[in-house]
Amino acid sequence: MQKTVLNEVFELLQQIGAVSSESEFSKDWLCRSECYMRTLRFKRVKPSVGTLAICASKLQHYGRCMTATERHTQLGKRFIELSEQCHKQINSDAVGWWKDEARV
Repeated sequence: MQKTVLNEVFELLQQIGAVSSESEFSKDWLCRSECYMRTLRFKRVKPSVGTLAICASKLQHYGRCMTATERHTQLGKRFIELSEQCHKQINSDAVGWWKDEARV
């Protein structure tokens, strides 16, 4: 399976003890059902733009909070990098949609 930015976020959050499972990540970080990540994997589909936007927003918010402290600066920078990756995925998906529409 192709590794997505959401997988990277989940792995980081799990490593730092912020979430303990995919179900918790799906509910608490993505504001989706507890089976969201599992469903993506099973159906082999990309996450929705809305889900990526929620994740990007949370990462950016907490990243900014952490970079304001000396103790968590590096982790905050990583959160911001992951937020930017979410935004890149959103843009890539959006370009694909409007280019497809322009061909019709």
